[in-house]
Amino acid sequence: MDVKMIKKDFPVLNDNSLVYLDTAASSLKPIQVANKVNEYYLESGVNVHRGVYNLSYKTTELYENSRQIIADFIGAKFEEVIFTRGASASLNLVASSYGMDNIVEGDEIIVSELEHHSSVLPWMNVAKKKKAKLVYVPLTSEGRITVENFKKVITKKTKVVALNYVSNVMGYIAPVKEIIKIAHDFGAVVSVDAAQAVPHKAVDVKELDCDFLSFSAHKMCGPSGIGILYGKLDLLNNMEPIEFGGDMNDNVDLFEVSYKDSPYRFETGTPPIAQVIGFGEAVKYLENIGLDNILEHEFMLKEYVVNKMKQIKGITIYNESSDTGIIAFNIDGVHPHDAVTYFDGDNISMRAGHHCAQLIIKWLKVPATLRASFYLYNTIEDCDKFIESVKKARDFFTEVGF
Repeated sequence: MDVKMIKKDFPVLNDNSLVYLDTAASSLKPIQVANKVNEYYLESGVNVHRGVYNLSYKTTELYENSRQIIADFIGAKFEEVIFTRGASASLNLVASSYGMDNIVEGDEIIVSELEHHSSVLPWMNVAKKKKAKLVYVPLTSEGRITVENFKKVITKKTKVVALNYVSNVMGYIAPVKEIIKIAHDFGAVVSVDAAQAVPHKAVDVKELDCDFLSFSAHKMCGPSGIGILYGKLDLLNNMEPIEFGGDMNDNVDLFEVSYKDSPYRFETGTPPIAQVIGFGEAVKYLENIGLDNILEHEFMLKEYVVNKMKQIKGITIYNESSDTGIIAFNIDGVHPHDAVTYFDGDNISMRAGHHCAQLIIKWLKVPATLRASFYLYNTIEDCDKFIESVKKARDFFTEVGF
């Protein structure tokens, strides 16, 4: 990877002063994606599917071509890719449709304390309403999900397994392929939160054999407001829509309605057309660089930084063995919100808080953490600036008596 050339694709980085370390929240956007979105607004701007005039037809082709690009990207069929407003909406769709119709009293739903709220809260809601039971996979001493611990909690009562592929706080890659096989042996359906996985590593849904998989564009160089739900076609076509309106139905009578097959039964109303077209361009951008190259690069940066941070007294790192570019840490005795304000003064953008994952923060027994996350546009120079800022922040708060 020629990172210096890649950085030129991101106008916000062109002055070389910004160190952006908050990709786990949302990635920066390359000019190619922005241009593709603007192309739709400036050269078309019309609706898709409904219009029989030429401009609408061409725009529909662009829109559905993005669906095919994304389907190919994850090894799915065209009909198995549903556009949603983001990973959260995708995860909620699975719980609200499949979950509400298939979970009954006494059933068990397996989750973990590593989950983002968007992964665990929809199933918490299902469990309460259907009088089912949430079961948590025990984490290892370093906070990992393992096959061995998963085997301890799965039973014949397990109907759904809802786990993350990569933790947004700890950066661990879960053994989801092995877990999916075990879950299927017990007759359970598996929903994978891949919001932190798909932007960083190659994911093939057929190889994983997952039943559902969710992710967002905004974490992978794409526009905000657009995400994907992948689902196995037989499951999707037997699921009830949770939103109703135009373009999702076949026939409407006075008291009855029939719905289209997937994906359109779940995509009512005017879709986020510009975002979908931009999403396809983002996937092409990442494929051109190579997902394996991206993961290798960010892991190298993470290792470089962790090794430097371990030499700084007064720093606690919670995930030294992170498998990705995520580092969760704190400056001892300093609240993360105070620390992150200092970093911002050094033009270093990163996250502080519970990262919409309060369960793992409570498991760590801290009120919050700092989180630095690296991506394809970060450099060794960024790392060195960050390390120097960590030292300065520690010294500053020590001097002022924190």
